[in-house]
Amino acid sequence: MIQLKSMLNCIDNSGAALVECVKVLKMKRAAKIGDRIIVVVQKQRNFGPESGPGGSVSISAANKVRRGDIRHAVVVRTAKKYQRPDGSVVKFDDNACVLINKGGEPIGSRLNGAHICRLGRRTSTDAV
Repeated sequence: MIQLKSMLNCIDNSGAALVECVKVLKMKRAAKIGDRIIVVVQKQRNFGPESGPGGSVSISAANKVRRGDIRHAVVVRTAKKYQRPDGSVVKFDDNACVLINKGGEPIGSRLNGAHICRLGRRTSTDAV
């Protein structure tokens, strides 16, 4: 369950590593897997050894988002248990999301790590 001020890992290659939830959309108190939220990028991801102090050109080319950017996201993993209609229970070790644009397409082109396969049935995003 994701609520205000929850910290989430960003599992795509958009350039964000850690994001903070600032709003749960659709007038809900807490977001579950598949819900849309608004996040602020707290920490950027470093891409390779060339992205150090001397390689500032590759940082701007690889990162599609910067620290402090406000973006929409879809929750793909939660630490809270999630019960499926068939009775099985799914639980992850952390909270994670995928950044999307306002149209619903993911900003990054690749997802790293595990996520729920049934995510597409709950939302109209292309995150799966």
